Amino acid sequence: MKAAFFSFTDCGGLLKSRLAEWFLRDGHEIFEPPHCKSLKESAGLAFSGADALFFIGAAGIAVRTVAPFIRSKTSDPAVIVVDELGKWVIPILGGHIGGGNDLAREAAKFLGGEAVITTATDIHGVFAVDTWAKAENLAISSMEAAKGISAALLRGSPVCLQSDYPIEGCPPHGIVYRGGGTADIIVSMKRTEAADGVLRLIPRRVYAGIGCRRGAGAELIAEIFDHALLKLGLDPRCIAGAASIDLKKTEKGLSRFCERLGVSCAFFEAEELRRVEGNFSASRFVEDVTGVDNVCERAAVLASENGELLLKKTARDGVTIALAVKEAALRFPPGNGLLQQ
Repeated sequence: MKAAFFSFTDCGGLLKSRLAEWFLRDGHEIFEPPHCKSLKESAGLAFSGADALFFIGAAGIAVRTVAPFIRSKTSDPAVIVVDELGKWVIPILGGHIGGGNDLAREAAKFLGGEAVITTATDIHGVFAVDTWAKAENLAISSMEAAKGISAALLRGSPVCLQSDYPIEGCPPHGIVYRGGGTADIIVSMKRTEAADGVLRLIPRRVYAGIGCRRGAGAELIAEIFDHALLKLGLDPRCIAGAASIDLKKTEKGLSRFCERLGVSCAFFEAEELRRVEGNFSASRFVEDVTGVDNVCERAAVLASENGELLLKKTARDGVTIALAVKEAALRFPPGNGLLQQ
């Protein structure tokens, strides 16, 4: 996690230094905006480049500063206000998906202060589906549907959850976990349309291994990638990352494709790819050019930590794509009751 820290007085500056040191000791990074002319400019850079923003001072300053940059609950960073004495730690934005509530609790514990949590599910001790989705790396199909789930749980209405994958642990109070039938929450990587009000949670577990000729455009890669997903009936939001050989690091088309998809691309050396075990589609031509007999399949398996190859090499116009899924169990948060049918 990367965080930026802002203060406005000498007293606030001392607390900012303490918090920054604690944050670094906890294994995180500090985001340092380049020299800017104003607080607003610095905060704008931090808003797009950091996971969290800490403001040591008045909440009003933080609100006015970040207001122009707020875009979406699913993408905005956490914004946390701390008073100069460290008594109160208040997440004012990104409490759930941004991780602000948990971060505020951790900071308050370090300072010996109190985290002021205002989100309804937290203060009522109700399962927060968006927090769980973030923890389990599940894409949320609709924030409106997620709000509806929270509203139902706050009313005390049971919510039915159906999953294509086993989920470890006990379902939280209010969640009815069952294998089939109608459901309010569906956990699946399948490309399906859900009824109004039904929340789809898409596990991000699939990795795309990509090989491409020099100069291959992002549009071509996207077209072949979309065809591969359609072939398996997978939702594009199930993609957790992409991978290729290090020879392709400078390919702008590949870079743009990954940027548009919203994933990072890992690059492996030929020797790393050669060591991957499995039955792969071998090509003498590819081996002569790259030093390894197959790029896309081996890269997908390696990126997925030796996961299952869902789709072997599909090729067209000098672009090859393979898909592999990472084995990772889903887990309910520590339970507060069990409802199961």
